[in-house]
Amino acid sequence: MPDDKTCKASAGFKHAYKEDTKLLEDAASKAGALALRYFNRDPQVWTKQNYSPVTEADLAVDQFLKETLMAARPDYGWLSEESEDNPERLEKQRVFVIDPIDGTRAFIDGGTEWTISLAVVENHRPVAAVLFAPVRGEMYCASRFGGTQLNNVPVVCPRLANLDGARVAGPRPAIARGPLARAGVQNAGYVRSLAYRIVMVTTGALDLALAREDANDWDLAAADLIVEEAHGILRDKSNNLLKYNRPNVHHDSLYASCKALGRLVAPMMPALQFPQRRHG
Repeated sequence: MPDDKTCKASAGFKHAYKEDTKLLEDAASKAGALALRYFNRDPQVWTKQNYSPVTEADLAVDQFLKETLMAARPDYGWLSEESEDNPERLEKQRVFVIDPIDGTRAFIDGGTEWTISLAVVENHRPVAAVLFAPVRGEMYCASRFGGTQLNNVPVVCPRLANLDGARVAGPRPAIARGPLARAGVQNAGYVRSLAYRIVMVTTGALDLALAREDANDWDLAAADLIVEEAHGILRDKSNNLLKYNRPNVHHDSLYASCKALGRLVAPMMPALQFPQRRHG
């Protein structure tokens, strides 16, 4: 049985995680308002070295979030898709892991599923997380030991233990061919924000979310905690828990689901056919 000192320490961590989540929620709300100033207004677009697009909205939101969050927590590290990586983050106890706009192609095209993804990582795992979909008015928040809320209402992944008829979103070849197709899953389409695709399993909007290899820390960290605190799982194709704030921020192909469905999906993952990332 834990002693009083251990209980007090645990309570202290839980409080700190909730405080960080509140900070992220406030920042995400303001960042969403900023992004909406550019949405459907023909923002300037550039192509990055990896051939993915970036808009002036991505850069403006990134700058706002860095100034706001680092002013509040100057001892934290920083890792963002739109900021130059600083290896000093590897020495920090806690690190902000940020995607200013996840689903930039959706943002450019006028889609509604793009999100702002914010997390705090400690010991290679997220401990505070917020995912905000401004157009849809959906704010997902989670803190370690504190559960997951959608617009302040607790959510828990619906339990499903049968792949026949399960709604799946992800790369089409992985769904249309191979073991998932033979199991009778339904293709629910492609959600262009990977983070949003993952958290959809917490509400039952999806039963299973898939992603090919090469997603990055900023795509996954917030969604990971949101799913975990909703009693779901996010795992790579070897069924490993994901780790963040390492020198290499890339990840293998992965899946998110409720735990019962995950037990069926995990052994299928190595056989799924994921498309290679296109360049150019």
